[in-house]
Amino acid sequence: MDGVSVSDRLRHELLRWAPIAALGLVLVLPSAFRLPAVSTAVGVEAEPLRLVAKIPLGSVRGRIDHMAIDVARQRLFVAELGNDSVGVADIAAHKTLRTIDGLAEPQGVGFVASKDTIYVANARDGSVRLFRGPDYAIAGRIDLGGDADNVRLDVDADRVLVGYGEGSIATIGIAQQKKFGDLPLPGHPEGFQIGAERKQVFVNVPSVHAVVVLDGVSGSQKAKWPLREDGIFPMAVDPAKGHVLVVSRNPPRLIVLAEDGSVFTQVDTCGDADDLFVDRKRNRVYVSCGSGAIDVFAQGNAYRRLARIPTARGARTSLFVPDLDVLLVAAPATLTEAAAIWVFKPQP
Repeated sequence: MDGVSVSDRLRHELLRWAPIAALGLVLVLPSAFRLPAVSTAVGVEAEPLRLVAKIPLGSVRGRIDHMAIDVARQRLFVAELGNDSVGVADIAAHKTLRTIDGLAEPQGVGFVASKDTIYVANARDGSVRLFRGPDYAIAGRIDLGGDADNVRLDVDADRVLVGYGEGSIATIGIAQQKKFGDLPLPGHPEGFQIGAERKQVFVNVPSVHAVVVLDGVSGSQKAKWPLREDGIFPMAVDPAKGHVLVVSRNPPRLIVLAEDGSVFTQVDTCGDADDLFVDRKRNRVYVSCGSGAIDVFAQGNAYRRLARIPTARGARTSLFVPDLDVLLVAAPATLTEAAAIWVFKPQP
């Protein structure tokens, strides 16, 4: 090429056209000197969750805790612990319908469709307060004595289970709307779930670093599965795979336990988790974290993280509703944004 390299000719052409480029005009080089196009396409999987709406909760301050759903009406009940209230949101209309005030640090909430009744567990005074729909009028109160926490429905046994105090799960009859017994534990119960057969109740007891397995009828302890990690709060049960899933906070880790309590697998996850759900339709796991993220895992022999979806600082509680195919995340108020429920649709 007449003793002149391609790079020298390219440098010469760039210098020749520099005054035109300085005037803000588009520089188009001769085809022989155009730089090769750089492809921006990468093999990235589509995000498994898509944010479709935010439902404002109004003037709600402080921490938000657990939630429950009235599927028939598509109404969500939100335990607004720091606000001493429960919000009632319309999922279909994306709006808050009303706020039930005058509570005492509500932590857990459950909805019994057969009685059209909300059960609200209050930490400060240890009460469980009942509200009946559709106007949510006060319908009763059950005093447990302290730190009433998570609420679970055992519809087959016609009862509601509420963790409370230094180490008990109260059994409340749905028909009688009164407490008729306790399932004793070695420490305060955090996340707990009823097994596929109601004869088993799995309970996270962080103070003794263990998952305790109870006989749901007699209340006796059937097993105690020790764990080394700290801050084990959320729990889910996957009966199809025979797994109990828990998440620790220190270190932040998803731990999958087999039927005998042995560790099937474990994987790092986001920090300050408080809720955990299995999406059986898609073989996925959702972990919501106060660090401001949802971690999504694909189930398998070794659980694989598909995505980390950003949310908001403190948005640690969530509710997956298979009947509506949505994941609902409670985001507390910040300096720039009001408290809201973030509505995610799983993809595809």
